[in-house]
Amino acid sequence: MPHAAKTVALDSHAAATLRYIRASMDAAGTLAVPGSAGVAMGMIGLFAAALASTPQLRPHWLAVWLTAAVTASGVGGVIMARQSSRHGSTLLGAPARKLVLCLAPGLLAGAVMTVVEYRSKDLHAIPGTWLLMYGCALISTSATTTRIVGVLGALFALLALLAFTLPDNLQTLILATGFGALHIVFGWLIGRDGHGRED
Repeated sequence: MPHAAKTVALDSHAAATLRYIRASMDAAGTLAVPGSAGVAMGMIGLFAAALASTPQLRPHWLAVWLTAAVTASGVGGVIMARQSSRHGSTLLGAPARKLVLCLAPGLLAGAVMTVVEYRSKDLHAIPGTWLLMYGCALISTSATTTRIVGVLGALFALLALLAFTLPDNLQTLILATGFGALHIVFGWLIGRDGHGRED
């Protein structure tokens, strides 16, 4: 083989190796979010909306939604942990830590603002705050997950702007649309398109 041909072959091999390394590093830095987690969280959101709409529990809507948020987080975490174990990784790995670091600021800000608004008796602002902060958190996590998660976050943020302008009697509906319907629709899309790699 002439010297020039050997050089071309070596260059092609080196380029292919670099592409493989780059792809491996990208995969190691991202976390697959299972679509089933979104669907499960959405079902909990719809159930919370139904409970908060009943005459008996309507005065306690805040407690209903806070309980639903904790429950949905736990269910979503369990589903993600099960998927991670099937793929031979853990939720303590680098991608999961990045996900938590991206989520935490928005969720913490939402918790702080909820306390502030509750103490100032500005309960009308709480649903919009939740939707906005959660949307911002999802947009941040799209850097470590997939672009579709960022789209979901943007839709939550848009719903928040709407929530701030709606009367109190429509707040449960807007929360159901976000934490219920959007989670279910996007969970289904993620599962269908394989973004969550649920295999």
